[in-house]
Amino acid sequence: MSILDLPDVFIGSTDDGHTFVILNRRIRDANRLLTEVGFLPREHLGRRLYLLPPGTAQDAHERAGVAMYGLLAHTHDLVDLSWTTRWSPGRPAGGPDLHFQFGDGTVAVTAATTTARSLLEQHGFVPAADGSSYRSRDGLDERGVLGAITAAEAHAFAHGLNARVRLGIPTPADIPASARRRATAATGLRTAPSARRRTR
Repeated sequence: MSILDLPDVFIGSTDDGHTFVILNRRIRDANRLLTEVGFLPREHLGRRLYLLPPGTAQDAHERAGVAMYGLLAHTHDLVDLSWTTRWSPGRPAGGPDLHFQFGDGTVAVTAATTTARSLLEQHGFVPAADGSSYRSRDGLDERGVLGAITAAEAHAFAHGLNARVRLGIPTPADIPASARRRATAATGLRTAPSARRRTR
């Protein structure tokens, strides 16, 4: 299972700048909420997802914010790790203080400052063997890794640090198939609801 499959709603970004919303369960009015602000609905490998083409960070921030506000009326099981929507009028632009990079089932994190390194350690990240990056602690499943990342990212934002999460998805065509739907189709069972989690 991928971290994309865990929450009811997952908001992320592709490397080429698309913002996407994945719905892992039916949510009343979701289609209207998302299409009214410019997201384009699409079926992709068993997933119902919504895409917002690349644009300015301010525009993506505002569109995704309106959609998120509406979706939160139906579920609080929403995770937003999109880098394309990170915009704040009072926050200086620049490189990220924290950079999370997914790849091959792992996540590596680099920290540009002592404050960022301290924040990672507070959330259980440990220095990698190369000494130049951090990784999640051993023994965490996908849900645990997702929880550590969302907590660290929200903590960074609260302290005025810039964080960027790269999901390792080059384009919308590379978004992986839905593990939830495959499991449901194969077993006929519904998946258990995931722990409530929300950033921003």
